[in-house]
Amino acid sequence: MCRPATCRVAGCHAHAGRRPGCHAHARVSVLNRVDSKNCMLTRGVSMAPRRSTQEVVSRIFPLYDQAQPTHDPARRTTVQKDHPNPTAGEPLDVVVVGAGLAGLCAARTLVERGARVAVLEARDRVGGRTLSSELGGAMIDLGGQWIGPTQHRLAALAAELGVETFPQFHAGRKLLSWGGRLSDYRDALPPLSLLAQAELFLTDRRWKKFLAEIPPEAPWQAPRALEWDGMTLETWKRRHLRSAGARLFVDVVTRAVLTCEPRDVSLLYFLSYLRWGHGLERLISIPDGAQQDRFVGGAQQISERLAERLAPRVMLQAPVRAIEQHSEGVTIRADTGTYRAPLVILAIPPVLAGRIDYAAPLPVKRDQLTARMPMGSVIKYVAVYERAFWREAGFSGEAISDTGITVTTFDDTSHDGRHPALVTFSDGQVARDWSGHTADERREAVLAEFVRFFGLEAAQPIAFAEKDWTADPWSRGCYVGVTGPGTLTAFGEALREPCGRIHFAGTETATEWMGYLDGAIQSGHRAADEVHGRLRSEARGR
Repeated sequence: MCRPATCRVAGCHAHAGRRPGCHAHARVSVLNRVDSKNCMLTRGVSMAPRRSTQEVVSRIFPLYDQAQPTHDPARRTTVQKDHPNPTAGEPLDVVVVGAGLAGLCAARTLVERGARVAVLEARDRVGGRTLSSELGGAMIDLGGQWIGPTQHRLAALAAELGVETFPQFHAGRKLLSWGGRLSDYRDALPPLSLLAQAELFLTDRRWKKFLAEIPPEAPWQAPRALEWDGMTLETWKRRHLRSAGARLFVDVVTRAVLTCEPRDVSLLYFLSYLRWGHGLERLISIPDGAQQDRFVGGAQQISERLAERLAPRVMLQAPVRAIEQHSEGVTIRADTGTYRAPLVILAIPPVLAGRIDYAAPLPVKRDQLTARMPMGSVIKYVAVYERAFWREAGFSGEAISDTGITVTTFDDTSHDGRHPALVTFSDGQVARDWSGHTADERREAVLAEFVRFFGLEAAQPIAFAEKDWTADPWSRGCYVGVTGPGTLTAFGEALREPCGRIHFAGTETATEWMGYLDGAIQSGHRAADEVHGRLRSEARGR
């Protein structure tokens, strides 16, 4: 990713890239479904045996505790140190800024078509909003980590690169902490009132009708776009929902899926996000949902293996400071040198693209979009234990809370069961508030919540790690960029529209699974197609 010279802060990532899946950062199975039989804050009960994502793809495609998490040196790409600067004696056709999944997929597509490409990444690693680290003897994900049905691009790429998947554990009792009161339940129905259930059933039906009106490529062209973009989700919630339980549903979904508050996003953006993610139920479920499977060895491997194939074209620790356009191409000034090419792809979030110095101002819509699409706010925590005591007690490891430091919690045990773990998230305002505390204070608060949920054994992890994405200078938050009222209708068309010789990728520009790793891949392929077509057109015109 790239940052401007003024960046001083040190935190996200996933989903995208979610993203903590950031998306990529893509996670959260807080609720399962809303229908006449099954509504509320439930988190997915498997009703029938199913194949893992990897099995389906194979058929479709012939401590902080005692130690901080560490990267496995054997897995790390050393493309910059082991190889010369790709500009040395070699002219370029395209420079790609950002070595997350979007940038790497764009670069690989272009290289396969014969283009000469350099990838500039500000971090000392590839992967963007995915981040896999060793903790307590196992590889954990501190960024995006999940994959689910209909994420065919991500599944196919993982299969091609030999990255296996395994099911997310979710069997057992689930926990709901509402107003500090803890309750557990086995079925799909948490303890919410009949009024709340009825409101959620009607809300689900209403939202599905809304989604049918939204074109995924241009939500701002929906018939009611101006109306929906003229209010926040909070405004709509207060106007249409009366029960505390139904309002809690909306709050938790917004925090868990978008890592922001209902007051932060327009109703149009929220509905568009549901449209891009194939509906509310798929976004928030484990079985048959976006949290269905995880990657053996971590999600960052996908980017690392792509980068290995692109070496020596990937330059690490190469933040881009300035871009200058001229009649024949672009000049990109980075910490590692000056790069020249006919075209450039910015595969970074809009908020980061807005921090680059452009010799000539970008078009007004693009410039103002970058100032109006901040990243969500999330801190991710993983605790590794000797035993999966929550499973032994009959719990799935899932918990939802509207108070304290945690919002959603999941079982994060390794694929072989040898390294039991829990993962939890501070989302939205909770992340903003706790980002101002020390890491020791956050650790103490998280473990106190785990003790409240699962008992005294939760107080003694053998390893503990966190990632504060709100403080990451190369992401500025996670999982995904969000927009408030008036932004999509006024500036949305600038998301993917090239600005002269500058093209745009990144999960924020996706039209399917926006905010997730799959969306990042789609955006990289789309940007590569645009640039490749333009290179051919300009070559014919010479």
